Amino acid sequence: MIKFKKLIFALFLMESSPVIFDLHIHSKYSRATSKDLTLENLSYWAKVKGISILGTGDFTHPLWLKELKEKLSKTDREGIFEYDGIQYILQTEVNNVFEIDGKTRKVHNLIIAKSFDEVDKINEIFSKYGNLEEDGRPTLTLSCEEMMELFEEESLLEDVFIIPAHAWTPWFGIYGSKSGFDSLEECFGSYAKYIFAIETGLSSDPDMNAMVGETRHLSLVSNSDAHSYWPWRLGREANIFYGEDYDYYILFDAVKQKKITTVEVDPSYGKYHYDGHRKCNICLHPKDAIKMNNTCPVCGKKLTLGVLHRVYDLSGKFEGDEKHEEKFYRLLPLHEILSLRFKSTINSKKIWSVYNDLIQKFNNEYNILIFGNLNEIEDKELRNLLIRNRNGEIQVKPGCDGMYGVPLLDHGKNFNTLGKQKNLFEFR
Repeated sequence: MIKFKKLIFALFLMESSPVIFDLHIHSKYSRATSKDLTLENLSYWAKVKGISILGTGDFTHPLWLKELKEKLSKTDREGIFEYDGIQYILQTEVNNVFEIDGKTRKVHNLIIAKSFDEVDKINEIFSKYGNLEEDGRPTLTLSCEEMMELFEEESLLEDVFIIPAHAWTPWFGIYGSKSGFDSLEECFGSYAKYIFAIETGLSSDPDMNAMVGETRHLSLVSNSDAHSYWPWRLGREANIFYGEDYDYYILFDAVKQKKITTVEVDPSYGKYHYDGHRKCNICLHPKDAIKMNNTCPVCGKKLTLGVLHRVYDLSGKFEGDEKHEEKFYRLLPLHEILSLRFKSTINSKKIWSVYNDLIQKFNNEYNILIFGNLNEIEDKELRNLLIRNRNGEIQVKPGCDGMYGVPLLDHGKNFNTLGKQKNLFEFR
């Protein structure tokens, strides 16, 4: 493991700065997460990235909740807490597993709360439907509609926000090909009116959502869903609010009114953009998958149908002229760009050395990706790559069936055919 240099930099969070928030993360108590996901490390990397507000992740887990109550301080902004210079909003993700008409459904939802009193009420409800000590993202034998009904009984629906997580991913997205639904109403019933936003996830972006009638009219949020300690995870997708005065309600009113800007990776970078079969190294554009009856040409088993395929199922098209009302940036994380420039693995000593030097110069990663003057970078090739990244011009070989997409230097390649997927990068 490459050791990074601890960076010392000025406090970046100023009242006039864009407020960057990432409200879907995890703690060390979730399965398949780093043991280094502590408040101390999360706060440190939020500063390195340039993030103003983080979700706490995992407030359903008793040990993590105890730590949150002990370490987070109230601020003068309602519903926003603070630790070591970074602001936090109480957040968790749950896995709702239930059966409808003989079919098992699995939907991940973000639950966002204003106060620890509300969190305690939520955890009291959830403790009857799952083991909260087992996983920071608990599995609940509770349908989405039943969950909303229980929240209503406890008068939680006005102040607690429920946002379907990574809404399009096959296995656990509300619109996913494996266990999802065709509409919010199918999933939430009469409580669908309380769902004002969905999370785009890595494999979709606002333009893709604009092709589907229902999601065209919903607000969109974009978050990292960070399971890892490494900085290319945290804030790889995020949201930007422009305004000096904000609190819990002002931020979410901005979401409802589509007055935020989302930061999205190229959806091809996501693990479920194309259709595929990982075991056989098959990755297909949905057009080709449909010609093959959605079966793997190597082993004959069913392909995992990706997000682009589901957008087609619900809209009848793979691309369109529609644009979502919300503005967004399409960016790859800085480590990805450095890996392209120096033709090195993402976690190499060379990449860390350049990364640390850039953070020292620009104060945080988002200044490099969006806000800073790139003329300060002497390396012309790197500067041009960063400009291409700002313009959304870095091509990505699409990901599928749990394999990330691969950023490329090449232009003009066509990936809408059979192809062996190879991951260039380590520590995914």
